[in-house]
Amino acid sequence: MRRLSLFATTATLLLSTAGLAVAQLPTPPKAPAPPAAARTAPAPAQAAAAADPVVARVGTDEIHASELSDAAKALPEELRSMPPTALYPMLLDQLVDRHVVVIAAKKEGLDRDPAVQRMVARATDSALQNALLTREIAPTLTEEAIKARYERDIAGKPGEPEIHARHILVADEETAKKVIAELNGGADFAELAKKYSTDPGAQSGGDLGFFKKGDMLPEFSDVAFALKAGETTQTPVKTRFGYHVIQVQEVRAAPPPSLDQVRDEVRQSLIQEGVTRVLTAAKTGLPIEKFNVDGSPALPSATPMPMPAPAK
Repeated sequence: MRRLSLFATTATLLLSTAGLAVAQLPTPPKAPAPPAAARTAPAPAQAAAAADPVVARVGTDEIHASELSDAAKALPEELRSMPPTALYPMLLDQLVDRHVVVIAAKKEGLDRDPAVQRMVARATDSALQNALLTREIAPTLTEEAIKARYERDIAGKPGEPEIHARHILVADEETAKKVIAELNGGADFAELAKKYSTDPGAQSGGDLGFFKKGDMLPEFSDVAFALKAGETTQTPVKTRFGYHVIQVQEVRAAPPPSLDQVRDEVRQSLIQEGVTRVLTAAKTGLPIEKFNVDGSPALPSATPMPMPAPAK
């Protein structure tokens, strides 16, 4: 399951940026329109060039507007909000410099280096993976789908139990027993909290507000959630902070979180399902073999072999 989790994390990062707006780059000035008599229907190549014009040349390399657009998508949000007149030359300079360095690397024969070729292959695989995940999963992450999943899994289920309690925290068991005896004799809980408790909330009567079982230490929660409204512990409750006297004031089912509170969680659930669906479909009918690190046949009960040291 760890492998699926890592794959799904990649999908989450990819899909979380799929809807980002692309900075609007300034459009290069158009050439004057030809006379009406000279106008003819553009050939397919001309139409493609018009749709994705060349914005720079570096040697024989051409940089197209689409490359600028892709570069803009990769920018941090604060940079994408820059004025187009400032963003356009900055991006264009960066792309020109990139092409200059790539051309120099090819002249040095680095494109034939096995290590570089492996990196290129991994980058290609990553791009293909991202393209498939985006195509298959992104269209399913609609607001309607998120709302439907929220209604099914969260809004329509009973809320988690929670209690409203207060406590008095003291350093030793004898003092805790004394507090319990005074409470049983009719003393006011809030006043005893102010008098004895070492907890920062003593001046508010030891009030903890509402909390769920997992919000507190297990030894505290186990006792508190076993009490009914109005009941007080009759034996001190020990935790690493000291000894507690607990009184439960109200028991209720917590209201479900709003859609806005869990939107990211619901979206992540849909992404995980989408990744599982894509993987299942991709594996159907595809032979898969696994081997040990040294290439020998893997045995189901074999002890995993250590990974080889990375090549220097």
